[in-house]
Amino acid sequence: MAVGGADEADDLIAAADHVTAVDLAAATGRLLLGVRESGATGKELKDLGDRLAHEFLLAELTRRQPQDGVLSEEGVDGERRLSRARVWIVDPVDGTREFSEPPRVDWAVHVALAVQGEAMVGAVALPARGITLGTGDSFPAVRPLTHRPRMFVSRTRPGAHFLAMAEDLGAELVPMGSAGAKAMAVVLGEAEVYAHSGGMYEWDSAAPAAVARAAGMHVSRLDGSPLRYNRPDPWLPDLLICHPDLAPRVLELVRAHGWGT
Repeated sequence: MAVGGADEADDLIAAADHVTAVDLAAATGRLLLGVRESGATGKELKDLGDRLAHEFLLAELTRRQPQDGVLSEEGVDGERRLSRARVWIVDPVDGTREFSEPPRVDWAVHVALAVQGEAMVGAVALPARGITLGTGDSFPAVRPLTHRPRMFVSRTRPGAHFLAMAEDLGAELVPMGSAGAKAMAVVLGEAEVYAHSGGMYEWDSAAPAAVARAAGMHVSRLDGSPLRYNRPDPWLPDLLICHPDLAPRVLELVRAHGWGT
C-alpha cells in the first residue's frame, strides 16, 4: 500500500472524483432496479444483480480512471492495486439478500475512492429509496442529541454484545439489512448508532465511512482506531458509525467489555 501525508493525499483528489462516485453509484442503482424487474427471483436475481452491477462499475472505472486501482467484492483481487495511491473500492450490491426480496429498500451500492489508504471520496446509493449520498454533498450541521438513541442491529443475526450495549445506552433497537443502508440511516437522522463486529471487508465500509465522516458523524473501528484501506488482505472486520455525542460512551462500553478486541 502506498503511503504519504494528508496534504499529499488531498493533492491526489479532484472535485470531479466526488461527482464520479455519485454518478456511478446512482447509475448502478438504476441498473439494479431494472434487474429487479427482469423476472428473475431468488439466487438467480442475486447472481444477476451482482454480475451486471460489477461489470458496469468495472467498465466505467476502467474508462474514466484507467490509472487507478480497483477493489470490488465481485472482482478478482490482485497486487496491481497495492502499488496505486488511488484505489476505487466498490460493493456493487451491498445487501444482496435484501435486494433479492422486493420490495425491500434496505440495500445499497457503494463507490469509494481510497487515497493513500484513507477512504476520502465516496457515495452510497439507496436505489429503492431514490437516494444517493456523497462526500461532495453539503450536509447540515449535526444537531445535539436530545432524544432516546436508536441503534441498528442485524435483522437476521443481532449480536448479543450489541444487544447489551443498546441496553446500557437505553437505546431503541432498529433491525435493518445492509451496512450501507444502516450507515446512511445514521447520516439521515433515522438512527444514532451503527456498530458492527464479526466480519466485513473493505468494500462493506469504505463508501459508508467516507460519507458518514463527511456528514459529521463519528467513524472508526470498534476500538476507536482509524479505518485503513487498500491493504493486501481486505478483511476489515468491524465498524462504528454514530452520532458524535454518543461516541465517547459507545467506545467506553466497547473497551469495558472487550468487544473490539
